[in-house]
Amino acid sequence: MDDGQFDKYLRERYEHQIGWYDRKAIVNSRIYYVLQWLVIILSAVTPLLVALTLVDKITGSPSWAVVAVASLVAIGTTATKTFKFEENWINYRTTCETLRKELHFYDAGIGPYQQSEDKRSLFVERVESLISRENTLWVVTHEREEHGRPESPKAR
Repeated sequence: MDDGQFDKYLRERYEHQIGWYDRKAIVNSRIYYVLQWLVIILSAVTPLLVALTLVDKITGSPSWAVVAVASLVAIGTTATKTFKFEENWINYRTTCETLRKELHFYDAGIGPYQQSEDKRSLFVERVESLISRENTLWVVTHEREEHGRPESPKAR
């Protein structure tokens, strides 16, 4: 692999992938934290609403505010679990940082690059392997969820 091909790979594939994983990690992190804080706050507010809201004396039903807040807690909790924002955030951040580390190892000529005769090809091979591994992990995790099977400890 010559200089031009390697530079093109770095610009068009490697940097693009790092940017993608970084953006996805940030988005998933923010969504996760927003949903978690909403669930925490609304969960704490629900008992207060129950205590402060008068129950309709004729029907004995709770106020709509209590029902709405409790429903939002259920929706937030279910969304967090169903869409796996925390897991995706951690996986994307891990992949992003591992990809970044790979360039440092390449530049410093350490780890597997220390003894390699073709460092550029080894770099491309390792980067593509990391990307492929993350994609496979994502597919396996989401297929298990679709089929209602618990995640295997080996999949992590």
